[in-house]
Amino acid sequence: MFEVVRKQALNPTVTLMEIRAPLIAKKAQPGQFIILRVDDQGERIPLTVADFDRVKGTITIIYQIVGATTRQLNALRVGERLQDFVGPLGMPTHTQGLRKVAVVGGGVGCAIAYPVAKKLSQQGCTVHAIIGFRSKELVILEDEFAAVSQKLCVMTDDGSYGAKGLVTDALKALIDAGEVYDQVIAIGPLIMMKFVCRLTKEYGIKTMVSMNPIMIDGTGMCGGCRLTVGGETKFACVDGPDFDGHLVDFDEAIERAGMYRGFEHGRHEEACRLFQEEE
Repeated sequence: MFEVVRKQALNPTVTLMEIRAPLIAKKAQPGQFIILRVDDQGERIPLTVADFDRVKGTITIIYQIVGATTRQLNALRVGERLQDFVGPLGMPTHTQGLRKVAVVGGGVGCAIAYPVAKKLSQQGCTVHAIIGFRSKELVILEDEFAAVSQKLCVMTDDGSYGAKGLVTDALKALIDAGEVYDQVIAIGPLIMMKFVCRLTKEYGIKTMVSMNPIMIDGTGMCGGCRLTVGGETKFACVDGPDFDGHLVDFDEAIERAGMYRGFEHGRHEEACRLFQEEE
């Protein structure tokens, strides 16, 4: 069983949780993910490894409370345990040989972008981080990004914190100011990654994206996370989750990502009613 050793609310809908899982912590790398179940009747959900501590033997996950399972997960207290916690799964983010990188994170996707920026910094790479949120109250991991970046741009849609605008506005401004990047790494909502890739394609800058659609088994058997990359079918859980963003069919991915929205809303409402009855 996997014990919750730390829990912290990062904003009203996003929580950080540190889980004791020494075997996974021993091998985990930025870009990889785990699959967990809260209890023996729960559904399997994938969450990206947000950080790890090989000495303490812990894995940090950061999740947004959007459905029944994440609500159930968020009900756990420090000292309680998860039923299953499997990983690390997926391919690690490639960071070797990169000298200057712009890491772009959007919303809760910053939880995935942060360990990548951290590893790049540890390898001596110059990191410029751009993180975007809808408003000030949703900002997460600002201090963590600041600690591993030579430049940090915080953007909010409404201008309530940092600079007003989109992450693409900040990235374009940096490029136009003369910054030259070996690569851009973009992680966040599909629509954000789509427009980051559209911008970087104009400038001829290689761009990697982390594709985190619905994953179920984490082995490529179920086909739930398939997507089209360069005209070929790929599976995010085993071939990725990182892919060349200029080759990803984002329109197809966005359409598929919305297929289960109605079901997820229904499950969320059921969970809300259940927790209200318990209270």
